[in-house]
Amino acid sequence: MNTNETQVIAPNAYRLLWAGFTAILAAGVGFAIRGGILDNWAGEFGFTNAQLGAIGGAGFTGFCFGIIIGGVVVDKIGYGKLVIAAFLFHFASAVVTFLPNPEMSQDLVYKYLFWGTFLFAIANGTLEAVANPLVATLFPTKRTHYLNILHASWPAGLVLGSAMGWVLDDRVGLHWKFQLALFLLPTIVYGLMFLGQKFPISEASEKGLSLGEMLKDVGILGGAVACFLLALFFAGVLSPLFPDAQTGTMVGYAIGGALLIVVALMTGFSLGSWLLFVLFVTHALVGAVELGTDGWIQNITGNILSSEEGKALFVYTSTIMFLLRFCADFIERKIGLSPIGILLVCAILGCVGLILASNITTFVGALVALGVYAVGKTFFWPTMLAVASDRFPRTGAIAISIMGGIGMMSAGLIGSAGLGYAKDRYAGEALQQADAEAFEEVKAATPSKFLFFGEAPGLDGSVVEEYKAIPPEERTDRQQAVVDASITGDRKTLVADAFIPGTMAVIYLCLFFYFKAIGGYKTVHLAGTHAEEIDENDEVIPAHEKNEK
Repeated sequence: MNTNETQVIAPNAYRLLWAGFTAILAAGVGFAIRGGILDNWAGEFGFTNAQLGAIGGAGFTGFCFGIIIGGVVVDKIGYGKLVIAAFLFHFASAVVTFLPNPEMSQDLVYKYLFWGTFLFAIANGTLEAVANPLVATLFPTKRTHYLNILHASWPAGLVLGSAMGWVLDDRVGLHWKFQLALFLLPTIVYGLMFLGQKFPISEASEKGLSLGEMLKDVGILGGAVACFLLALFFAGVLSPLFPDAQTGTMVGYAIGGALLIVVALMTGFSLGSWLLFVLFVTHALVGAVELGTDGWIQNITGNILSSEEGKALFVYTSTIMFLLRFCADFIERKIGLSPIGILLVCAILGCVGLILASNITTFVGALVALGVYAVGKTFFWPTMLAVASDRFPRTGAIAISIMGGIGMMSAGLIGSAGLGYAKDRYAGEALQQADAEAFEEVKAATPSKFLFFGEAPGLDGSVVEEYKAIPPEERTDRQQAVVDASITGDRKTLVADAFIPGTMAVIYLCLFFYFKAIGGYKTVHLAGTHAEEIDENDEVIPAHEKNEK
């Protein structure tokens, strides 16, 4: 097999590639616009950072249901039906998100924004349940390259959404509902591009593998990662429905445990692959640091510098990602870095970039710091999908769909919500130290909570925005103390965030040495009608390598 040439298995491969590209572009546009109007929601409805983080988190957690459920059924019902479902979810999300108005209670507005964002995420997840395995199937010899091209659409959507928000919000003053409606334009385009197309089937489906066989490599270990995050999600959703929040938490964990039992039964109690387990855990970190940070970075840099500069920097970092994702093949084939090597370098750069960003004071300094961070985060998501697809062909669409769901759940439950909590905690602590009386005046009515961390009283978002709108020379000392505390909270949040890619770097280094010990990173394919595996040189995988499963 000559892996230096692109093997295409369908005549409409490139149309399907660009249809998937446009679908993820729609998700990126909606995500970027939503990130840019967080301050509008804070000012109009008085939300805290933790509340905004939870709403933004729904844009990730809902994704997991679309991609995991879609990934499980796509090989059985086909890609076309899932595209139709995603298209309808996108339009439904717009309807629900546009319902809030200032006359409603904050609680009702919160519910509309949360569930509208959740529906939007379900649509995005369903589309990735189509696009990721579709591209991996269409281009079996260059998965890293074409999956990176597919996911170049995400930063492209971020650029378009941020640029439109920058002009329409800061310059034109268009209401946030009209801004958010713009994601419907690429939604219509991807619907037309997929219309009437014939889709291929995955390698696992072609070999006639059952759902249980496809899940064996995931097994109990991989299932535990996904089910733990699902337990966190259900605990958060169900807790408000019970008089005692602890009861809702226990029910959420019970649902997660029941789902894990289902996985165990379906796989015949297969423990699963330790390597896939490590990839799942690592991708949870990817989701937290890449997408979780993306959801807040405009807000953070805009707070440290200015709103317009924050949006300009977001466009800048997204443009870097967009351009570099077309270079994955060059890096892998010409420079000679394996996918694991690429991920290791990216993790190091991501860690350094966030630490540098925490110290920015000028726009030029921010360009350097966030440029390093942007290069670091560029290849995380698609390259992780490529590794799982390369090493575990028996799972078909399931492993990469579960991996995507884990990343998005982590982004929502840990990344977005965790950063919102950190901002509240660090800003509140800074103001308490600087001016305790001011803190008592502007602290939020509801303290922030996150996982097992203690309660943290944050600052009222509407008051902070009001003080920021006052020219610095006209602020009182107390107003300036509030603004300074908010900025200090953002800087400390970025430092805390840097620990995530630092941890990832350690994991990738261990994987790098593991693959070196077994003869290097190789692509695995299925042979015959059973789950026998062969590498890219048409050699049967030795037993000691199969033990990674």
